[in-house]
Amino acid sequence: MNTRRQLSVKTAAIILIVGLLLSGCASGKIQEQAPGQGTQYENGGAGGPVQPDDANQAGDGNEDSLDGQNGGKDSGTDSDGNAGDGAADDSRNGQGDADKSPPQPIDLSVVKPNEAGRVMVVMFHNFIEKYEKGDKDYTTTFDAFEELLENLYEADYRLISLNDYISGNIDTPAGCIPMVFTFDDGTPGQFNLIEENGELKVNPRSAAGMIHEFNKTHPDFGVRGTFFVNLGNQTFSGAGTLEQRLEYLVGMGFELGNHTYSHINLKKDGKTAAIIQKEIGGNQKELYELIPGYTFTTFSLPYGAPAKELVQYVIKGEYEGVSYENRAIMKVGAEPAQSPFGVKFDPLATPRVRSSGIDPVAQDLAWWLENMKRSNQFVSDGDPETVTVPADYEKLVNKESLGDRKLVIY
Repeated sequence: MNTRRQLSVKTAAIILIVGLLLSGCASGKIQEQAPGQGTQYENGGAGGPVQPDDANQAGDGNEDSLDGQNGGKDSGTDSDGNAGDGAADDSRNGQGDADKSPPQPIDLSVVKPNEAGRVMVVMFHNFIEKYEKGDKDYTTTFDAFEELLENLYEADYRLISLNDYISGNIDTPAGCIPMVFTFDDGTPGQFNLIEENGELKVNPRSAAGMIHEFNKTHPDFGVRGTFFVNLGNQTFSGAGTLEQRLEYLVGMGFELGNHTYSHINLKKDGKTAAIIQKEIGGNQKELYELIPGYTFTTFSLPYGAPAKELVQYVIKGEYEGVSYENRAIMKVGAEPAQSPFGVKFDPLATPRVRSSGIDPVAQDLAWWLENMKRSNQFVSDGDPETVTVPADYEKLVNKESLGDRKLVIY
């Protein structure tokens, strides 16, 4: 091969590598060596070195779950990681994606996946055009949210649904970091409909509308999020009936979660089992009337306050013949959640990261984005059939949670 031809081949190779770097998450599609590096175990393996220093990041997730258990072993999924009743119907719960290409082999030394790392479940409340007065801690401007979406994308974050996170059904591209968006209270800034030429459309100046528009130019970002609603209040005020609003939101690909019927403080006012079941079961009963067959599977604690003495009725119960059972319960704060494959994973006490408001607060989203190491986060291997972790993280994996997935250690 002559010198000119050698240079041409090298140039082409460099262009290819640079192109792949720009098109994927953290070089996730580059294959510098033969794929399949690392040791694979069917349903886990034995042994493992000591826990790494960077696994001991701020907040170790040792909070007690609502039922006093350490969760993880029974997350309400079957061996295939299915979401269970109420979440299996993709057409209803907005989880149905178009068929995706099979995962490509990756170079583990380049991508450095860590599927035992933390996942940020972000909590949003109010969205406004311009701040004038009122709450600052829980309020985000649309311009700030638009900037946040850009920054998250550039930092390799991709949205997944809350139910997929709970189930460990994470198909985020290799090298990308899954993130979950949650929205409490059903405020119109989160989502509302407008009427144009006799048709109902999502307001582009709403959080849901902005995610939808952003995904048009960043189609791998995802249209995902869970909206925790109080159906006894003014939910998503705007055009259309409440039924039309909820149907539209679900049709966009989002999920609905239970937030009680009237946003009751369960710790202060949920003094009896009857009150708690009326609030949680009554919200489910109302949803069945609006969207027949749609079952809440997740719950967000109003004010972050649990009713510890009557906790079993927060998890499951019945009201006027309508039963409910929550697979996951969201807290108010204040740190990234455990990997669904982690030994400390407890869906009944899922911590969330507060979105950055008008005024910053300690350990809000901006703080975590600046201070949390990539190596501590859940970095995807791109294959939902495997769970890939560095050798130092093997001891953090709950091998009983893997189901049919293969554990890959490198």
